[in-house]
Amino acid sequence: MQPNIGITEENRSAVANELNKILADEFVLYTKTKNAHWNIEGPDFHTIHIFFESQFEQLDDIVDSVAERIRSLGHYTPATLQLFLQLTHLTEASRSNNSSTALIRELLADHESIIIHLRENINRFANEYHDAGTSDFITGLMETHEKMAWFLRSHLK
Repeated sequence: MQPNIGITEENRSAVANELNKILADEFVLYTKTKNAHWNIEGPDFHTIHIFFESQFEQLDDIVDSVAERIRSLGHYTPATLQLFLQLTHLTEASRSNNSSTALIRELLADHESIIIHLRENINRFANEYHDAGTSDFITGLMETHEKMAWFLRSHLK
């Protein structure tokens, strides 16, 4: 049964397609953060290992909430690594080195890229697709990524 929530199927479909891309970005960033947690090396290993753990736990919650938003609009989520890699605008980990500085810089760049992408869609979801709920939802995601980026950026000073 299709949701009857005051948004046309065409608009729900368009929003779900954009959310699928956001979900892919979030999942790729989650994976890269998990990779950083597992592979960090250096004198600050323990501190940064724990820091990355807190970040990937936040991202795990984000991944779940984006998937649930897609489902609440009456659509299915992509759920394979292959689909995520096709949909994301991020790249897989570069593996330049496993120092905290290198890993933090790469993760920070991804957070900032996601922030820009989310910001570009806030008004689009509300005005073009008449979906204030998803607009509000991604505003919250953007704010979460801004805080996570701030935490990462603070390690680089």
